[in-house]
Amino acid sequence: MADDSTASASAPAPAPSSPCPGPSRPTDPDFLSCVLQPPTPSSSSSRPDPDYAALRRLLLRRKSPSALNHRMEWRCNGKGYVAYRNFLLRRIDGGGASSSAHSTPGNSGRWFASPTAFSEADSWSSIRDLRSNSGMLSRTLSVSSKQSEPERHVRFAEPAYSFVGMHCIFDNCKASVTVLKFGRMNSDVLAYGSSDGTLTVCQVSEPPSVLQKLTGHSKDITDFDFSSNNQYIASCSMDKTVRVWEISKGTCIRVVYGVSSQLCICFHPVNNNLLLVGNANREINAINFSTGRVISKLTCDNAVTALDIDHTGQLIFAGDAQGYIYTISVNSHTGSLSRTHKNKSCKSKSPVTTIQYRTFSLVARCPVLLSCAQDGNLYFFSIATNSHGYLTLICSVKLASPVQNIRASFCPLLSLEKGEFIVTGSGDSNVYFYDLARPKNSCVNKLQGHGSPVMGVAWNHGENLLASSDSDGTVIVWKRAKTN
Repeated sequence: MADDSTASASAPAPAPSSPCPGPSRPTDPDFLSCVLQPPTPSSSSSRPDPDYAALRRLLLRRKSPSALNHRMEWRCNGKGYVAYRNFLLRRIDGGGASSSAHSTPGNSGRWFASPTAFSEADSWSSIRDLRSNSGMLSRTLSVSSKQSEPERHVRFAEPAYSFVGMHCIFDNCKASVTVLKFGRMNSDVLAYGSSDGTLTVCQVSEPPSVLQKLTGHSKDITDFDFSSNNQYIASCSMDKTVRVWEISKGTCIRVVYGVSSQLCICFHPVNNNLLLVGNANREINAINFSTGRVISKLTCDNAVTALDIDHTGQLIFAGDAQGYIYTISVNSHTGSLSRTHKNKSCKSKSPVTTIQYRTFSLVARCPVLLSCAQDGNLYFFSIATNSHGYLTLICSVKLASPVQNIRASFCPLLSLEKGEFIVTGSGDSNVYFYDLARPKNSCVNKLQGHGSPVMGVAWNHGENLLASSDSDGTVIVWKRAKTN
């Protein structure tokens, strides 16, 4: 047979025959497995095909050493196969063990490939060593000196959420900054409220500066919101008051007194003469912005700690002190409120600190809602608009280092990957980015620079700046790297 003779010519010379039934050399497990492989029946007959079986055994026998020789001879840019394989394994483990060497306040949050080049002199056992030490590598790849839980799950940074460093820093506040927001449809105006009752309005464009410092609240500012034209700010506080400020003049033009701490507030997106306020007395009040009078109220089961409203102005989503989320229908003209659903899928009984609505999600293909609880649990819901805002839990993520009043925010839809990214503060002074589509390996990046627990985060309208605040009163504005 011509094929057999050709194959035999290229095969290594067989060992001399021996009268003993066993082989004359140590048994090779690969060779033995090839010999014991049952022959494959031919398609035209049920009898075995000896040519196919012999050729297959020969190829399988030669596959392992030939592949080894090929890898040993592989070269690319002066590097061998070992360096290439180790580089790939390090990318899988998180982006390189030596990235911490590049961490400075100026480039915090950027991830770099490891500069260490593996030479061909590296032993072949280095791959096995790298696999056995993957836990150590994943703990040292972080840019932080603290080995917190999220660091053991950080994969290489999502390119859309890489940052070139700090754009500016505001450190004029001496109390904890609990909430901060950029102006509506605005990339330049930033405001933040603190636990000493002051509200500061800044501009972040060159040169960054403080525009107004609004004083009037006697206790912690719990929340505030910009009007649609950014001329006014409505703030609420633990001092039981709601105040309306005219930004250009820096004056308080209206005060609404309540009977309990006012915990959350937002302007109605369609009727900007309507303010929605949640308080510790288990109420959501609809307040006329022009007169300061309460025109409608709705009683919930617990203190209302966070709320947001959809883009149509027809549905309010409110979180309470026991972790429940309510869907409430609102009339844009009259301000009347009516409860439609109460979601009980959150397992924790911790107060809700963040409720954020998003019109569309790449994961859910529908409107979605982000909820963050005080115990560090993040919840991601889909919203059924044809069922009066019924919420369905998609996934949840447990933060490793939560702080008491931690807040979270959706990230812009920048990534080409199919994921849902959010950003949040933490108790270990870092800002973390999570992909809710990968709950078990969700941390994709983090930013360092704060010296105390990070409590608030906010994106600007242009989505190129991210602001974060901490319990020492420092506000850092991060500049996102440009991506194609």
